[in-house]
Amino acid sequence: MEETTSREQILTKIRNALIDKTDMPYPDVNMTTNVMHQPNKEEGLEVIFAQELIKAKGNFIYCENEIQFIEYLKSLLIDKEWPGIWTVNQKAQQVLKAGNIAFSSEPLKELNPLVGLVNSEKLIAQTGTILLSDQSAGSRSAIALPDVQLVLAYASQVVLSLKDALHEIKLIYPDRLPTQLSFVTGPSRTADIEKTLVMGAHGPKELYLFMIDDI
Repeated sequence: MEETTSREQILTKIRNALIDKTDMPYPDVNMTTNVMHQPNKEEGLEVIFAQELIKAKGNFIYCENEIQFIEYLKSLLIDKEWPGIWTVNQKAQQVLKAGNIAFSSEPLKELNPLVGLVNSEKLIAQTGTILLSDQSAGSRSAIALPDVQLVLAYASQVVLSLKDALHEIKLIYPDRLPTQLSFVTGPSRTADIEKTLVMGAHGPKELYLFMIDDI
């Protein structure tokens, strides 16, 4: 009975709030104004995105084409001594095969750190955010599991704002949206405990975005 009473009390408060509407306390406020910082578009959205991603502690690597992407990736594999690459995205697998880079389609335990490669959906210049989906990544686990996240992206995917990104996602998937959309702004981090910054608490410790110029 106590639960029912509490529920009825809440619903009564909601009904009363809907009936007894209060006046808008700030009638002169323009609710349609964009509150986000507006970058200088003359710099180019790709440049703005790169700057914001770097501010968020992400690594940005510009590639003129897929051949240069392969060259940079091979250099990173050697320099970082990564044991291999895990990817379940078919497009990424095709690029790796063309460049003779070995990969695994399973997150093997011997891959330590686990380096994952995914494709992006959209890149949001305003905040340096990468929009991923289970469709572009190949699976939900491909977004959540890697210790090091590599993202293969294209210059044509850059948009100004979150609103623009979501609008284009609806155009790409008109009938059914992906089951998961993830917004990644730099590597995972938290300072919840004693205000000490910890990297990789809820996801990848490192983030590398390769932008291929296709414009």
